[in-house]
Amino acid sequence: MTKEPDLAPLPPQPTGVAWPTDAWPTATATSADHVALGDLLDHAFSDPDGDGKGPDDLGPTHAFVAIQGGKLVSEAYADGYGPAQTYPSWSMAKSILQALIGIAVREGKMSIFDRVGAPEWAADDPRAELTIDQLLRMASGLAFDEDYVDGDISDTIAMLFGGGKGDVAGYAANKPLLHPIDTVFNYSSGTSNILARALAVALGDGQAVSAGDFEAFMTRTLFDPIGIRGAIPKFDATGTWIGSSYCFMTARDFAKFGLLYMRGGLWDGTQILPNGWVDYARSQSKVPTGADEFQGYGAHWWLEIAGPNTFSCNGYGGQYIVLVPQKDLILVRHGDSHDVQGDGVKRWIRQVAEAFGDA
Repeated sequence: MTKEPDLAPLPPQPTGVAWPTDAWPTATATSADHVALGDLLDHAFSDPDGDGKGPDDLGPTHAFVAIQGGKLVSEAYADGYGPAQTYPSWSMAKSILQALIGIAVREGKMSIFDRVGAPEWAADDPRAELTIDQLLRMASGLAFDEDYVDGDISDTIAMLFGGGKGDVAGYAANKPLLHPIDTVFNYSSGTSNILARALAVALGDGQAVSAGDFEAFMTRTLFDPIGIRGAIPKFDATGTWIGSSYCFMTARDFAKFGLLYMRGGLWDGTQILPNGWVDYARSQSKVPTGADEFQGYGAHWWLEIAGPNTFSCNGYGGQYIVLVPQKDLILVRHGDSHDVQGDGVKRWIRQVAEAFGDA
C-alpha cells in the first residue's frame, strides 16, 4: 500500500500538544470565523422548522465536537445529551472494522488480497474468488439492497431486525452474485458483516473466536491504546460483531478514532495501523461510485464530503466523523436526520469546515 500522489499530507501531532489518551487538551478555535460557526451551530441545535423537507432542514442534532491541531476547540450538545453519553455509530462502525482489519494485517493474521472464504461458498462457487479488498471497497458484486425504509425490499432491515439478525454474515453471504466481481460499486452493510466474521476467523487461525475474545481484541489493540474506555459493540447470536452498524461511543471518543486516522495510524509514538493503511482507506476505489455532490469511496471510508481530500465515517441518521487534513480539523456530528435532511447535514458539515481556517 503506497501513498497516492494526489492525497493531501496527513498532519503530525503538533509539538507540545498532549495526546488525548486520557483527556482532550482544549483551546479556543482561533482559526474559526466565530460568527459563521455560531450561526451554523445555532441552526443545527434549533428546533427543525417547516415540513422537515426544506433544503436547510437538518433534523435534530444531538452532539457536535470539533478538534483542530489535536485540541478540542468546540463542543455543543442538545438538551438531554452530553459528553458522557454514548451515541450510535450506525455505519461509522464500518470504518472501525477497517481499522481492526488493518491491525490484523499488521499482525500478519490476514492480507487484503486473501480470499474471504465464507463457508457458504463452495470451492467452485464464483463467490469464493472474492477478496478482503473487494469487500472493503464495496465491489463484491453480491446482491444487497441497502434500503432503510421499505421492509419489503430492504436487506438491511431483514439482516439487522428480521430473519437474518441471528446470523448477519450468513444472511449476506447467501446472497447471489448480481454483477461480476470488482465491476460495480454497491454499498452494502452485508459485506461489512461478512468481513467481520472473516476477521474473527483470521484471529482464531481458521476457527472464529468468540464474541468475548473478539471484543477483547478490539479493546486491547484499538480502544485501550487511544483511550476509548467505554465502547459498546453489539454481536449477533453466532458471536459475529455486527460491524456494519453497532459500536456505541461518546462523541469525544469518536473524535479520538478520527485523530488516529488523521495521524496516519500513529498514536503517541506507537504505530497502531500499518504504514499506508490510512491512505488505503482514503484512496478512491477504481470502481466508480456514480454521480453525486458528496461522492467518493475508498476502503470502508467515504471521500470528499467536506471538499477535496477530506474523508469521513458516515452513519445512518446523520452520524459523522469528518477529517479535513489540510486544516488538521476533525468534526463529529450526531443526530437523527432522515430522507432529504441527510443532504442538508452534508451541506452543513461542509459549511462548518469552511468556517475554520488553517490550524
